[in-house]
Amino acid sequence: MTTGSDDDQWMSRALALASQAAAQGEVPVGAVVVLDGREIGAGFNAPISGCDPTAHAEIRALRDAARRVGNYRLSGATLYVTLEPCTMCVGAIVHSRVSRLVYGATEPKAGAVESARRTLDEPHFNWQVECAGGVLADQCSEAISAFFSSRRAAIRRQRQQQQLNSGKGTSAL
Repeated sequence: MTTGSDDDQWMSRALALASQAAAQGEVPVGAVVVLDGREIGAGFNAPISGCDPTAHAEIRALRDAARRVGNYRLSGATLYVTLEPCTMCVGAIVHSRVSRLVYGATEPKAGAVESARRTLDEPHFNWQVECAGGVLADQCSEAISAFFSSRRAAIRRQRQQQQLNSGKGTSAL
């Protein structure tokens, strides 16, 4: 049985992975797969650097876990992810037979667990996933907010610099 402190510990690990994504200019999402109290897979967002639209943190962590255990089915495992998964990732979670999903921040635009959709509640799935949201939600939200705030500031600076540069070399007659 997983306790709240275990959830916090593993979500902290996922947050560390999210920091690695941010350092590479990727949206800071991290994920870790845990089975029997040990990490069996880890990943962070890399769709931009990998030129791979499927390189979400969850997918990369599930792939890593499956390789390590030698089986694509990960029943009994818990997936920790800093942001509520999208539809693609929820599908991968079901197909991999992860038993439990724990996520930090909700994703109002594309979250497929509770926000934009409730995909895991659809009755036709042949696998049920236990879910817990909101674990270290403030820290997970802050990582995303800080990343996009920094990105917006950089874009503003770039536009200001372009305006300054376009004004150089012209003189009023």
